[in-house]
Amino acid sequence: MKIKLLNILKVTLAAAALSSAATLPAAAAELADIQAANTIKVGVLIDFPPYGILNENNEPDGYDATVAKTLADDLGVELNLIPVTGPNRIPFLLSGQVDILVSSLAISPARAEKVDFSNPYAAIRIGVMGQADLDITSAADLAGVSVAVARASGQDTTITEIAPETTEIRRFDDDVSAVQALLSGQVQTIGASNTVMAQIRQIAPGRFDEKFTLNQFRLAIAVSPDAPELLAYVNEFLAGVTASGALNEAHMQWLDEPLPSFNE
Repeated sequence: MKIKLLNILKVTLAAAALSSAATLPAAAAELADIQAANTIKVGVLIDFPPYGILNENNEPDGYDATVAKTLADDLGVELNLIPVTGPNRIPFLLSGQVDILVSSLAISPARAEKVDFSNPYAAIRIGVMGQADLDITSAADLAGVSVAVARASGQDTTITEIAPETTEIRRFDDDVSAVQALLSGQVQTIGASNTVMAQIRQIAPGRFDEKFTLNQFRLAIAVSPDAPELLAYVNEFLAGVTASGALNEAHMQWLDEPLPSFNE
C-alpha cells in the first residue's frame, strides 16, 4: 500500500511539474529562432485606426499590419498577425506570445526599461486644427478663440498649459464629440491627433486646416531586451524601406500624409 501511494504521489508530482512548466513564459524569440520557424508572430492593435483595424474579412489591417507584412516579406518568412491591446501588448512580447510588436507603441523611458525599441517608423502628432479662414500659427493666436478637446487627453493638458487666458477651452467626453462640435460650428478650432485631423479632412474637405503642432509621440517596433540581433535586423529593415520610399508610401496610403522626419 505504501509503495502504491508513493507511486501515485510521484505521478501526481510529475503531472504538476508538467502543468507548471506549461504555464511558464516562453523564451523570447531571436532572429535565428524566427528564421528557423519560418514564421514571425507580430502583435498588432485592431482598435486604433488607421494604424490598427479589422478589415472587411475580419483580419488585422492598417498601417502597422502593412509594416509587419513588409518586414515578414523582407525576412522571407510567413506572417502571423496576433491582435493585442494597449495594456497586454508588452506582456505578450515578454512572455513570448509574439516575437515583436508593431502596435503603435510610443517610445517612453518607462517602456524602454522593459523592451528594446527600434528606430521610429511613425509618429502620432497632436495639433490644432481650425476653420480655414482663421489666421492661427501659434498658441498666442488662440486668444479669444474657442477650442474643443477630449477631456483629460494630451491635447487638453497641453492647450491648458499654453493657451492665453481668454481662450475658451471646451472639453468633451471623447474625440467624436469634440469633432462634432467643430463640424457644427460650436467651436472654431480643435486639439486633436493627426489621425483625427485626417478624418476631419475627409468629412469636410477644404473647410478646416491644421494650424500648428502641439506635440509628437514617436512610434517604434518593440523587441525583447534579449534579442539584439533581431533589433539590429529591424533597424536595418526600417532604414531600407525609408530610403526606398516604401514606408512613406504605406504612410500615405493609411494616413494620407507623408512620413514625418525623425531627424529633428
